[in-house]
Amino acid sequence: MSRRPTIGILTSGGDCPGLNAVIRAATKSAIRLGYDVVGFLKGYEGLVDPVSYMPLDAQNTAGILLQGGTILGSTNKGRFTSLVGEGERVRIDPELLAQASATVQQFGLAGLICVGGDGSLGIAQQLYEHGIPVVGVPKTIDNDLSCTAFTFGFDSAVATATDALDRLHTTAASHERVMVLEVMGRHAGWIALHAGIAGGGDVILLPEIAWTFEHVCRKVVERDREGKNFTLIVVAEGAHLPDGGLVHAGNAGQGQVKLGGIGELVGCEVAARLGREVRTVVLGHLQRGGTPTPFDRMLATEFGAYATRLVHEGQFGEMVCYRPPD
Repeated sequence: MSRRPTIGILTSGGDCPGLNAVIRAATKSAIRLGYDVVGFLKGYEGLVDPVSYMPLDAQNTAGILLQGGTILGSTNKGRFTSLVGEGERVRIDPELLAQASATVQQFGLAGLICVGGDGSLGIAQQLYEHGIPVVGVPKTIDNDLSCTAFTFGFDSAVATATDALDRLHTTAASHERVMVLEVMGRHAGWIALHAGIAGGGDVILLPEIAWTFEHVCRKVVERDREGKNFTLIVVAEGAHLPDGGLVHAGNAGQGQVKLGGIGELVGCEVAARLGREVRTVVLGHLQRGGTPTPFDRMLATEFGAYATRLVHEGQFGEMVCYRPPD
């Protein structure tokens, strides 16, 4: 399509703050290195029939640094689906891989930058194994990808959850209530842990650590005895019940279950056992939306610029990452 070498970019999976910062930085860096840039719409779906894309340049990426979401759109449904979690993998239809490869050849792509989480990067790996020159950029609010200390989107999600705890703190104290805040975190409790500490949570329940209702109630009683007649409980949606099970909110499709409801269950147990007034708040997609924090803008910008550098140097099958100095 273009006489100049071209770099492609797509955003896949759940959205998070910082995606547009990656797109902007990758585009600016690519132009500086002499490339044209094309963005494929709605994740990997944009690579296959009907192919959907938009040229990216300095004009249409200006001003998007501070915008949440992604100007390219995204999806975690559709024909390209990969289960998330350790050891989980779904083979992509070979016909889809062939169509994606044909699109890459049609556009004469020097490389394809794929921005996504564990499921989306698993798809990127299959594209690479099919001969497509891929570079990965890690993205998830859960901060649960290996090889990188932080993923962009995480800091923004923690900031949102911490702000919620700050607000719940005042109303809990005023009414002497137990407040339960349920946050995202399917397999990892990073958001609950960081926000819980930063927001002064009294009980933090994580997927990685076993707990019992007795432990939770004991903490509430302990605070009552100390004259602190309110308690803040933070729980990750993927926190396992004492019997090892998970609380499901329904079917998310594509073989995945939708987690949710653990916060309400914890609240009901505390109310029933202690006779306390309890309120539960599910933060939900507020954690994914809105303006990225300065840290996420910086990290996403560095990721985007370096992903372009990897394409320029022909280092495919690699993922950019953040490793702080020891």
